[in-house]
Amino acid sequence: MFQRLFGRERRANRAITDALYGQIVAAARQETFYSDWQVPDTPLGRFEMLSLVMLLFQHRLRGEGGPAREVAQVLIDEFFTDVEHSLRELGISDPGVPKRMKRLAKMFYGRTAAYSDALDQADAGALAAALARNVRPDTAEWAQATDLAAYAFRVEKELAAQPVADICAGRMAFPAASQGGGDAA
Repeated sequence: MFQRLFGRERRANRAITDALYGQIVAAARQETFYSDWQVPDTPLGRFEMLSLVMLLFQHRLRGEGGPAREVAQVLIDEFFTDVEHSLRELGISDPGVPKRMKRLAKMFYGRTAAYSDALDQADAGALAAALARNVRPDTAEWAQATDLAAYAFRVEKELAAQPVADICAGRMAFPAASQGGGDAA
């Protein structure tokens, strides 16, 4: 699927990457997160939400082989390219970008481990605690962490119901956060 570098296949692969990444970004930028659930609408707050949604996408494709594995890798590469581009837009100088990218990659993979463990164990409390620790470290109590955890479990369930072939073809949908938190496990 993603092996051809030239011709129609390359354009089709770019279209699939753009479609999937566009869905991931749109899911991470839902107004409910920032207005109702008090995720900081800052570059770091947006990184936290994009990281969460990217993790949920990667979690869906985990263990899949063939094209799904390739799609997962291409999307993680796209994510880090986007993060680097965002740093440059924020005015970070060329010498400062690698240092910040290293720090953000470490943050992403640390969150991936914590969130994946909670998802795998269907532990809504652990996921809410990890989200609170990472998304709102500025506050001792963040009540909306339970809403965000419930949403993450709902996304996990809805993505699991979507055929891998559809996802690899660029057809994927995330639920709206405004539809309620849903059941956490």
